[in-house]
Amino acid sequence: MKICVVGGAGYVGLITGLGLAEIGHSVINVDVDDGRIDRLRNGHSPIYEEGVESLLQRNKDAGRLSFSTDLGLAVESSEVVFIAVGTPASANGEADLSQVIQVAEELAKHLDAYRVIVIKSTVPVGGVELVRGILGGERQEGEEFDLVVNPEFLREGKGLRDFFYPDRIVVGASSDRGMGAMRALYEPIIAGRVSWNGDGADHEPKGPVPVVETSLASAQMIKYASNAFLATRLSFINEMAWLCEKVGADINDVASGMGYDPRIGHAYLRAGLGFGGPCLEKDLRALIKIAEANSYEPLLLRTVLERNERQVEAVIAKLRQLVGHLLYRRVVAVFGLAFKAGTDDVRNSMALRLIERLESEGAHVRAHDPVANAEASLLRPHVQYCDDPYEAARQADAIIIATEWPQFAELDYGRLKGRMALPYVVDARNVLDASAMRTLGFAYVGIGVST
Repeated sequence: MKICVVGGAGYVGLITGLGLAEIGHSVINVDVDDGRIDRLRNGHSPIYEEGVESLLQRNKDAGRLSFSTDLGLAVESSEVVFIAVGTPASANGEADLSQVIQVAEELAKHLDAYRVIVIKSTVPVGGVELVRGILGGERQEGEEFDLVVNPEFLREGKGLRDFFYPDRIVVGASSDRGMGAMRALYEPIIAGRVSWNGDGADHEPKGPVPVVETSLASAQMIKYASNAFLATRLSFINEMAWLCEKVGADINDVASGMGYDPRIGHAYLRAGLGFGGPCLEKDLRALIKIAEANSYEPLLLRTVLERNERQVEAVIAKLRQLVGHLLYRRVVAVFGLAFKAGTDDVRNSMALRLIERLESEGAHVRAHDPVANAEASLLRPHVQYCDDPYEAARQADAIIIATEWPQFAELDYGRLKGRMALPYVVDARNVLDASAMRTLGFAYVGIGVST
């Protein structure tokens, strides 16, 4: 099939385009960002993720994947158009649909024949009606276009794996014709016939992939409800972590014991600095706004958000326990800037919120991340960024581990201790062995780990 992916230089759009090309479709990724499109044309990915550049080069060389800034030309040569532009949070927490609106207005000009319009962007219930209104003003639904909602469930750092081996594919469609097109589009994945190990791991298809065929509104709510539930798990385990500290329990053992219950599972039960990134908090806030707009009081959702917002201050309190109440002129090494390991994405990173809080009290921050220094420097240019973690720790009064990179567990902490002014570590992601750190002479505190 001939596919156009609008927003194709962003994370979701790029992963979608790469995945569709790899399973045999002819794909044009379109974006307004000239710089990113030029990089992609030259075989360089604008995002960091294992396996992306090799897949990019292979599909470019095979002629299945191209890149353009010309939306009209790309749409006219496509049968299916994916809308994968951003829907960032606006100032009041609602999803900002301005990019979706702009794309819909442009599509209305170029639909010269029947197209399936697939909304991959996370838009609130009612957002599809907005797109329908824009397209329907110029074109006839069912004859010149059909609308489909196909939410993404891609974890950054594991996006390609999630594309090729999804737990489920959710499709909301306004017609049998649109639904049939999506079945054909994803057929190799649905049948479990994809073989890919581009991230260095072996992945075997688990058999046929469940396809949830539903209404447009239900497909949108599946996405929002999924992210809200994941956020709830994280806030819950952080709540339990603070209680564990009060009673002398270890949250790592508690979460492990809970996870063996098949009704619970181990995923998203890691206590830490809280959830950030481009999706969970944004979608949680948007869902709260959806509830309010429909005269419903979202008590649980608000509590999940409030619990998360307390995490940075709680970590600051742990730092004060070690170095004293005044943080003015304290040198703090922050290890980790990306919102999670495996990506260079610093959007809504809790690590950057932590740094902002430290700097507001006069602390001097030296920051290190294996891949995200450059991205973080665009948002917080006045921070001292270090490519070497040992340089970041030089004369530091404390180290805070803010992202769960496995590399941080492999550092020589004896060497780090020798470079520090004071041997203090706040492990806000519980990546280190508390007993080993204390044996080395560190004053160590984690999250939910009794002292």
